[in-house]
Amino acid sequence: MPANRSKLFRRGTAAIAALPLLALAACGYGSEAKNDGTTKVAAGAEKTDGLDSVKIGYFGNLTHATALVGIQKGFFQKQLGATTVKPAIFNAGPSEIEALNSGSIDIGWIGPSPAINGYTKSDGKSLKIIGGSASGGVKLVVNPKKITSLKDVKGKRIATPQLGNTQDVAFLNWAAEQGYKVDPQSGKGDVTVVRSDNKVTPDAFKAGSIDGAWVPEPTASKLVAEGGKVLLDESTLWPDKKFVITNIIVRQAFLKEHPKAVEAVLKAAVETNKWINANPDQAKAAANKQLATDSGKALPADVLDPAWSSIQFTDDPLAATLGTEAAHAVKAGLLDKPDLKGIYDLTLLNKVLKAEGASPVDAAGLGTS
Repeated sequence: MPANRSKLFRRGTAAIAALPLLALAACGYGSEAKNDGTTKVAAGAEKTDGLDSVKIGYFGNLTHATALVGIQKGFFQKQLGATTVKPAIFNAGPSEIEALNSGSIDIGWIGPSPAINGYTKSDGKSLKIIGGSASGGVKLVVNPKKITSLKDVKGKRIATPQLGNTQDVAFLNWAAEQGYKVDPQSGKGDVTVVRSDNKVTPDAFKAGSIDGAWVPEPTASKLVAEGGKVLLDESTLWPDKKFVITNIIVRQAFLKEHPKAVEAVLKAAVETNKWINANPDQAKAAANKQLATDSGKALPADVLDPAWSSIQFTDDPLAATLGTEAAHAVKAGLLDKPDLKGIYDLTLLNKVLKAEGASPVDAAGLGTS
């Protein structure tokens, strides 16, 4: 896509990913997840597709809890048999896409904007979305001393995680619908958009350098714990209060060469989501335990509980909402209209769902022919 706006979208996400990429270069783009010893290969298990390992990427966010819980409870390892699960943790979508393209990971949990960007940048050759994972878990949290209504957002400083990321696009679209004019690249205008890493946003909020933030969980609940107030839950802006926040993607070459391994990971993801929805309290604890294993720090209850309750875990990729989110990026001036035909390949997921007696999911016209 040679046009200026698509270049701007890619340039912005790539530039913001540069620092994480430099920091993670020594360990293959992503930090290797730690094994707390709870996941073991079953005796007598055989390798899947003859592979020694499958490399899985995800973020240390609750919106990626399918991956967190699936690793912590051993669902992935069980389905892959003697093929070792090798998890890697990422801080940003662009760095995970780079890892996928380089072969540093095979399968990943990721948000819609980097998936769209990765697909269009490669002319549809780098990745496929093969399943859904989560909906919701994004909020506009504000300083109640400065902002008491949606109208008060005008003239204020609102943080988003990075230029062109999923929440940045959503906020710019919402601001435009309020009649506010904002330059998408600089973030300057009737509202000032401050691109801030989720790790530092709570400190910026506490220091008063931002007045609010449009962010995913658990960052939103961390801001509430610092005295913030939820002014808007993004789910209220979507039909049925559902919109994709996390998808499962795969490197196309890996899908072609190792379909049995991909199917095994999808079986594990479906099994994990089923267990999460049937055992929400245990699942919440498992996700938090994996976060602690990965980062060395668990979330406190006043952050974990409200964050968890705002996320829905689903196998459905909610493909229609991905198309809408792409349209929002176009409207915001961050992307030229992309050709997303073929971004989904739900063949293996629907095979797994059929075997489970569940209904198939739809690609909303964006699937592989």
